[in-house]
Amino acid sequence: MRFYEYESRQILAREGIPLSKHGFATSAEQAKQIAADIGGPVVIKSQVLTGGRMKAGGVKFADTAEEAEAHARDILQLEINGHMPRGVLVDSKAPIKQEYYAGVIYDGIRKLPTFVFSDMGGIDIEEVAERHPEHVGQIHVSTLLPFTPYRAKEAIAAVGVSGEDLNRLTPIVATLVEIFLRYDLTLAEINPLGKTHDGRFLVLDGHVDLEGDARAKHAQLLQELGIGKEETREARPPTEFELKGAQVDAADHRGVAGNVREFDGDLGLVIGAGGGSLTLFDAVRKHGGRPANYCEIGGNPSVRKACELTKLILSKPGVKKIAVMMNVVSNTRVDIVARGVIKGCVEAGRNPADTIAVFRIPGAWEDDGFKILKKYGVEYCDRTVSLYEAAGRAVAKMRS
Repeated sequence: MRFYEYESRQILAREGIPLSKHGFATSAEQAKQIAADIGGPVVIKSQVLTGGRMKAGGVKFADTAEEAEAHARDILQLEINGHMPRGVLVDSKAPIKQEYYAGVIYDGIRKLPTFVFSDMGGIDIEEVAERHPEHVGQIHVSTLLPFTPYRAKEAIAAVGVSGEDLNRLTPIVATLVEIFLRYDLTLAEINPLGKTHDGRFLVLDGHVDLEGDARAKHAQLLQELGIGKEETREARPPTEFELKGAQVDAADHRGVAGNVREFDGDLGLVIGAGGGSLTLFDAVRKHGGRPANYCEIGGNPSVRKACELTKLILSKPGVKKIAVMMNVVSNTRVDIVARGVIKGCVEAGRNPADTIAVFRIPGAWEDDGFKILKKYGVEYCDRTVSLYEAAGRAVAKMRS
């Protein structure tokens, strides 16, 4: 779950990280007032949940409050990568001597957060790491042991920062790491972290992303920021198909049969097993298949829940067949999923034998499940058939 920049700044400010003087406005008139209160040159920045603001004209500089008002009026009407702005951030244009980068990201290979620091801020850290690796310092952060500022100091010193600058930067970036851990974030980034001519350090641009599963844990924080439960904060607004998928999942507390994402293919997917669902989605594409959707099923959903998910996927225009695939299950009954999927096909007016390209869910009550599938002429796979092979069989059925 992503936050707008103005919300990210609020989170950073809660923990005492120094920020440049700023304000959030939803109208040109408010932007003018904020600019007048700040006094002096300001930066007007579009508040959208996407990158490329500068190139798209969503970041402009103003020397007067009147100029800020004019820029804000233009930016508020500017669509960037399909996103209309929530408002504009009016930020003071501080006299900066040098810009730094500080960020905490998650290393999917090491399965640990990684703190990254660079003395070349203001540009993409990926570009710096590729072209100037000597200007990037990084350390892995334990999720079990307490984090100490000394670890952050190591990464800062690795790029040649020393003396008073090192001592002033350390508590700021150490706090950033603590924010990442405390709020269950997937990203905490300050770029740039500016050093003023009088030696102060200020956040000029900051962003944080929250792990979606941690929303309930941090419900009070989201409420204080004015973020409603209905806000998904994803790369694009949910489609009608995806909203119906959420309704299917919410209609029954038993198990999971939702998290639906819409694509433009012709093979419907009823897949699950956490990371296994992502693996299956990729496997279908690797075999040349065109997924019509992504979804997750598991945790022993009811027959009705599996049925409604199946009907939803089959209702999508262009879907010719569905593939029902999961890893070996222990907390999900194979027979219940089989009943639900077949019931969904029948209620959708489809012949299960022609509609279900493959059924690969081995595990609890699989014998009963396979008997049901056999009765309806559906091909089923036991655990001797790999997920990758099952995906290949489904794609082959589509071609035949």
